[in-house]
Amino acid sequence: MHRLFQFRGGVVLKEHKKDATALPVQPAKLPATLILPLKQHIGSPAEPVVAVGDKVLKGQLIARAGDAICAPLHAPSSGTVTAISDHPVPHASGMSAVCIIIETDGEERWRPRERTLSNAAELSAQELRGIIRDAGIVGLGGAGFPAAVKLDPGGRPVDTLILNGAECEPYITCDEMLLREHAREVLAGLLMMRHALAARRCVIGIENNKPRAFRALCEAVRDSGADVEVVEVPTIYPTGSEKQLIQMLTGKEVPSGGLPIDIGIVCHNVGTAYAVYRAVELDQPLISRYVTIAGSVAHARNLEVLIGTPLGNLIEECGGNRDSLHRLIVGGPMMGTAMHSDTVPVVKGTNCVLVESTTHDVPLPSRDAYAMPCIRCGNCASACPVNLLPQQMYWYARARDFDKIQDYNIFDCIECGCCDYVCPSQIPLVGYYRYAKSEIWNQEAEKRQADLARERHQFREFRLEREKKERAERHKKKRSAVTQGGSDDKQAAIQAAMARVRAKKSAQDSTPKNTDNLTPAQQKAIDDADRRREEKTRQNPNESKAATKPDRP
Repeated sequence: MHRLFQFRGGVVLKEHKKDATALPVQPAKLPATLILPLKQHIGSPAEPVVAVGDKVLKGQLIARAGDAICAPLHAPSSGTVTAISDHPVPHASGMSAVCIIIETDGEERWRPRERTLSNAAELSAQELRGIIRDAGIVGLGGAGFPAAVKLDPGGRPVDTLILNGAECEPYITCDEMLLREHAREVLAGLLMMRHALAARRCVIGIENNKPRAFRALCEAVRDSGADVEVVEVPTIYPTGSEKQLIQMLTGKEVPSGGLPIDIGIVCHNVGTAYAVYRAVELDQPLISRYVTIAGSVAHARNLEVLIGTPLGNLIEECGGNRDSLHRLIVGGPMMGTAMHSDTVPVVKGTNCVLVESTTHDVPLPSRDAYAMPCIRCGNCASACPVNLLPQQMYWYARARDFDKIQDYNIFDCIECGCCDYVCPSQIPLVGYYRYAKSEIWNQEAEKRQADLARERHQFREFRLEREKKERAERHKKKRSAVTQGGSDDKQAAIQAAMARVRAKKSAQDSTPKNTDNLTPAQQKAIDDADRRREEKTRQNPNESKAATKPDRP
């Protein structure tokens, strides 16, 4: 038996998972239009390599990674690029972002295979990471961090690789259905990631409310003979959070402001492992994923959905009514994000579409209730899985005391919503914490810009002062050289200057041009001018000499 540890806090939630697991997973219908945001990951947006009017094939690269923290983008289906423009994306702000829009042709024609089938065990760790990076794989648990970067420990030893199958939010069942149907492929992907990390051991954590998925994993491990532990963990929210699952399985805590690799641990999602398997073994980039559609729909279920499919298409396919939508959430009811439109697309991090209609109430944590004054009951502190003081952070966030709130480790908050869930006054605590974090980030960015401007100004002042001193030093040296040389040297310098002036003047003199074939009148005018110049020179010989005499140095 694998020893389990316990993290502090957490809440027990109603699951609402049976409806979506009653039907087998099937591919979603091919939409007429695919909308592909260039930024579906943490890091900089991908850079398009196609233009409007281009024909693309399924799996073809349409946007490349611009830097290390980025992920390329591939066409989920064959068709024609009709636009590269702004379109609403699944974000809490409701704002638009640049997207590649493809009109599908219904043929689903794949691009030619780019790699021949090879034994993954014979590939080096660097080659594996290169394949995973080129496939555009990101963390499918929701964070969206490029998987190849997370699979590069940078020379640090990795003791444990954890595969996260603890799907703790209500309604979401996409990982459970993936493990039921593709446990062997998930295990194969896990072993590939272990090879890339050179991890000493592997552990798969799965909640104890998924018996069929647990049995499928155990059978896959037994048949393969792999040295992998499959561990059932208690169904307590937020067990599926990375830091809490690590603490439960290993007893180690990720340090404040640190990463799991700091304690020799790397954690990935089961969906990421499946995507790695498909990329390495089948030469297929990340162009689809399992998505749960639940709530106010006639047939709650899981579908394998092409990236870029509009949410409205999935709602209609599962028997929902787009005209009676009251609230549409991407993600679970605790940490999900409410959408402003059902035209936003599925992206790589979309694991659930939760629908609530005006005619059918879905039991979701209240977000619309009137917030009442805090009664200092302490429920939020008891429920916090990170051992913070939510009540104090709320007061400082409300008072805009952003220096003080950082003393209470605001950035350790994982925004799980446990404090919101247990608050009897219906205070939107997580909203206050997100507001405080964003304000602190903005202030830090402004401070960095101000520091940079001040440094540039100071350097400019230093440069001007340095140039002034250098110029004064050069003049001083010249004066010193003339003074120390005596009267003979001074006269020599004067004569040299006069010689330079005469040489310059003679260089500027030129033979008159266009003097051939002059008419008698033109020649007479020239002779008169020469005669007047000679007479003036005879009358004022001193003026002629002064005109050619140089200034004294």
